[in-house]
Amino acid sequence: MLNALWNPTVVGEIALPHRLAMAPLTRSRATPDGVPTELNAEYYAQRASHALIITEGTQPSADGQGYPVTPGIYTEDHIAGWRKVTDAVHKADGRIVIQLMHTGRISHPDNTPHHRQPVAPSAIKPAGQTFTPSGLQEMPEPRELSTEEVAATVDDFRRAAAAAIAAGADGVEIHGANGYLVNQFLFPSTNQRTDQYGGSLDNRIRFAVEVATAVADEIGAGRTGIRISPGNPFKLNDLTESDPHELYPHLLRALAPLNLAYLHIGHGGDEELLHTLRKLWPTSLILNRAGADIATRAKDVEDGLADVVTVGTMALANPDLVERVCSGAPLNTPDPATFYGGGAAGYTDYPTHAA
Repeated sequence: MLNALWNPTVVGEIALPHRLAMAPLTRSRATPDGVPTELNAEYYAQRASHALIITEGTQPSADGQGYPVTPGIYTEDHIAGWRKVTDAVHKADGRIVIQLMHTGRISHPDNTPHHRQPVAPSAIKPAGQTFTPSGLQEMPEPRELSTEEVAATVDDFRRAAAAAIAAGADGVEIHGANGYLVNQFLFPSTNQRTDQYGGSLDNRIRFAVEVATAVADEIGAGRTGIRISPGNPFKLNDLTESDPHELYPHLLRALAPLNLAYLHIGHGGDEELLHTLRKLWPTSLILNRAGADIATRAKDVEDGLADVVTVGTMALANPDLVERVCSGAPLNTPDPATFYGGGAAGYTDYPTHAA
């Protein structure tokens, strides 16, 4: 069954040597102004044997930042920092796409360079707290984007995609999942707008489709992917999905004509919906089954449900995961204490198969 993982494939314009890819994982190791460092480059280069690396969420603008010391891709310094990363990955014979993540209302003024109120489709305060440089704080009520600002935010994604390609990335992934901005537009629990971006299904998917169209027009559809999370598998960010069986097929029918490189699904457990989306999607489908073992993920490829599968925490703890799976070596156990702590922990302290 695992043999299905090792067949080469092509995702849009990106040729992959096999089908075991690395999922996006927030690491919070950039400089305070969002510039990736040599440590980021080392981390991604260590994992270059994955078929494709999808980077941590990267803000397309100052308004898009939700957490401290996450990377950006909207200044020349950001481009230079990411160039170190992409060069290191390519030198190690890897492929890498930068995930564009605008967090919308999941933010705090202390986490952004301009210390402004978070922005969102509607002024609906998220529940809970978020990490800030001074510790956990309640997330404030966001400011509703004006219609003109929504259009400007679409343009932020377009410019960020161009910057990602200038930084040497093989493509970008639009983060439309997990309760962040694109996802916030999709559901009435976070979108109560009365303009052309709220109300009906067509209006609620409009922002996602406009962002995908703008990015594809800028860098080519063959280098553009999008991630969704039906069922919100990680139960993140206080978002209630009211009509997923109606909304997600409607969204995919609107996106399909763009001929994007891939759709990346964070699977929330609804097998019926997953099979429906597989049938609707015309290009490559990348699937993430959080918590599943490698054999289960390989079966999704063998069965034709996925073209590529992604792994998350397994890739953190096992930089050489591909080599371990191929040889049958045991896997390191992820240490959650290293996930967001900063510094080298979680980069170089996991033993490699050759050690």
